[in-house]
Amino acid sequence: MKHYTVLLFSSIFLLFTACTSTLDSDLPTSTSTETPLSRPSLTLEPNRYNVAFLIMDGVYNTELTAPYDIFQHTIFRDSIKAMNTFLVANTLEPITTFEGLQILPHFDYLSDSLPSIDILVIPSAEHHLDSNLEDKTMLDFVRQVANEAQFITSHCDGAFVLAEAGLLQNKVSTTFPSDIPAMRERYPDHDIQENVLFVHDGKYITSAGGAKSFEAALYLCEYLYGAEVAQRLAKGLVIDWELEEIPHLIIE
Repeated sequence: MKHYTVLLFSSIFLLFTACTSTLDSDLPTSTSTETPLSRPSLTLEPNRYNVAFLIMDGVYNTELTAPYDIFQHTIFRDSIKAMNTFLVANTLEPITTFEGLQILPHFDYLSDSLPSIDILVIPSAEHHLDSNLEDKTMLDFVRQVANEAQFITSHCDGAFVLAEAGLLQNKVSTTFPSDIPAMRERYPDHDIQENVLFVHDGKYITSAGGAKSFEAALYLCEYLYGAEVAQRLAKGLVIDWELEEIPHLIIE
């Protein structure tokens, strides 16, 4: 009888040992390290415009995705110089939009060697009227890009970034309609227009933002590629587009 008792006890002990070993192997150890985030895949095709979107925490979905949709869709149009689109930020960690989406940047402008930027897009972000305007490094980056870029576009309160960087001096601009008084108060020597959806002055295109960010992006495409291509881009995204029917201002 003792013989069976010993065997039974031994079997239970071995089973317990095996189970605890298996459980322990599934638990993270104190020496484990997190797998670093990989960059989103990106191919920069030659002979295209390089279009960088400057993003940060609190960026608004529409001001980012509307122009991104328009510009990215240029790759599906024949016989034009299409656009490479990519995201830049001051980190490679996920950026959380105002609405809660998390987005991985392609480049960290603080540490990466960036490709040349032909078009810089500045979507609006939650703190473009306050703390973001104190980010001297970000403002320096915008100024540096503006020296070489062919176009700088802003949507909604992205115009505050351009103004704070000193790039809208002697330029006509616009911003989110209800923030026009605040922009006029902060930059009293600037010409800030209301009752228009976008303003084009030199290399700067500023827009009212929101869903009307589509219109400003389509305008730039019409400027670069002509009305027929702009119409095809709009049709592909089910957008009614007639430039003459859009309240806008072009400074010759």
